[in-house]
Amino acid sequence: MHIWLTGFMLAAAAAAASAASPSATTGAVAAPGKADAPPSLVVLVDTGTEMPMAAFHGNQLVDGLHRDIGVALAARLGRQAVFLGLPRKRIGLALEQGKADLICMYIPPWLPGNFHWSQPFFPLREVVVTDTAVPRPATLADLKGQTIATVLGYFHPELERALGPGFVREDGPSSSANLRKLAAGRLHHVVTQQSTLDYHQKTSQRLSVYPPLLVKAYMTQCAVSPQGQVGVAAINQAITHLVKDGDVARIVARYQ
Repeated sequence: MHIWLTGFMLAAAAAAASAASPSATTGAVAAPGKADAPPSLVVLVDTGTEMPMAAFHGNQLVDGLHRDIGVALAARLGRQAVFLGLPRKRIGLALEQGKADLICMYIPPWLPGNFHWSQPFFPLREVVVTDTAVPRPATLADLKGQTIATVLGYFHPELERALGPGFVREDGPSSSANLRKLAAGRLHHVVTQQSTLDYHQKTSQRLSVYPPLLVKAYMTQCAVSPQGQVGVAAINQAITHLVKDGDVARIVARYQ
């Protein structure tokens, strides 16, 4: 409020890493100075993002949906993915200035700015998870007046509309931290992404929870820089092939 290679720093970026806070990582090993190296596709990633969206090792993006989508798009474009990690508040300006070509798994309300937007293609579902220690809510309205774990800095307009002043937030640092609180019995309701819940259930001790309540389903897009190296038409063509050939579905399934 979402591919299969280990990332390595570009040689030039590695030399400058100690002097620069942003991180730039590639989707494959590149031979320094090789004349026929493919052109790059610079993909922005929020450094505050957690799995399954992204995992950073130091300043290096090493795993997650952002990485998989970036590598897949770059391959379709005949390019090599280079990942630029920045704090969330700096992403919009960097994209407007052409410091990166695009960022994916967003929709326009989440990222105001002068961007071109790709076709919608990547599904995200915002849900409320409730543990089985309390009665199961049948609708969002049943959550009025009950504390719901949220992530600091994220807004949930659908919950605000459904619950009004009965939307009682308890902000935490991340969705995974909130799910750990739920597992410990410190709270009973968490708003999160379905993908985050699926990944937690796959990789951590399974939570005893009811089937989640859907808050809203999104088909997210890529925000494309007007100053970037690749136009939105080429991005859309690559996305069309990714969807048609089942690549997007395979990427999603990897984390479920």
